[in-house]
Amino acid sequence: MKAKLFDYIDRDNFIFNLSGLTKLVCFICMTFAVMFSYDIRYILFVMFLSVIFFKISGLQFKQIKLMTIYVIIFLIMNFVLTYLFSPQYGVEIYGTKHELFRFSTRYIVTQEQLLYQITKITKYASVVPMGMIFLLTTNPSEFAASINRVGCNYKGAYALSLTLRYFPDMIRDYQNIALAQQSRGLDLSKKEKFGTRVKNMMNICVPLIFSTLDRIELISNAMDLRGFGKHKKRTWYVAKPLKKGDYISMLFGLLVLAGSLILTFLVNGSRFWNPFV
Repeated sequence: MKAKLFDYIDRDNFIFNLSGLTKLVCFICMTFAVMFSYDIRYILFVMFLSVIFFKISGLQFKQIKLMTIYVIIFLIMNFVLTYLFSPQYGVEIYGTKHELFRFSTRYIVTQEQLLYQITKITKYASVVPMGMIFLLTTNPSEFAASINRVGCNYKGAYALSLTLRYFPDMIRDYQNIALAQQSRGLDLSKKEKFGTRVKNMMNICVPLIFSTLDRIELISNAMDLRGFGKHKKRTWYVAKPLKKGDYISMLFGLLVLAGSLILTFLVNGSRFWNPFV
């Protein structure tokens, strides 16, 4: 089966067989561990783990290729804008100043600023594989059943399930509408001017919005006819019980989080690792 962006395709491996609740707990723990700490050594360690898990999951790079391009563009913009608006913030954080070279009196490149900005970029980049693993290896219905079992209202859980299912449907609708419009002579290639391409893309977005509203109305009517929301509880066809691998995985995620907290408060004494002292 051809893999598409944000499509869930079931596979038989360790990552896919974990409960949706387990993957959510691990994702939250590892994300918080990365975002809370500014120790690039630990962040690179978590990034290495996330890349290994991505390999184990059997996901294909083409499934996240487009997202990766957007992330790279965002990281480059973030790196440049951070330096433009706060060129000496690293010096303020670490309390020392090791100048490398300067563009002007204000824009001085220091080792402290480079460490701060590289650490910040690494934090963002390390979260992407974890997010893609969680999104692409979790059955939306099974995930909704898992979080409902731990106390989340089933209406909210079901709404989240529909949201996760909507991504691939919306992408398929966009592609179908784009092909239909191009068969009618709409040019989206680089041959057209940028302004013209944006205008032509609006001709795709309008029918996409209306098709989305039609789908929402159709699903709402179907749920009303089946009495959705009448009772306080409901059963789930795809509910998956927690197994030994789930408990081990959640324990591992908690250990990663604990490692970040220990390194921050007991070893470094702050969120920032300072190699300049």
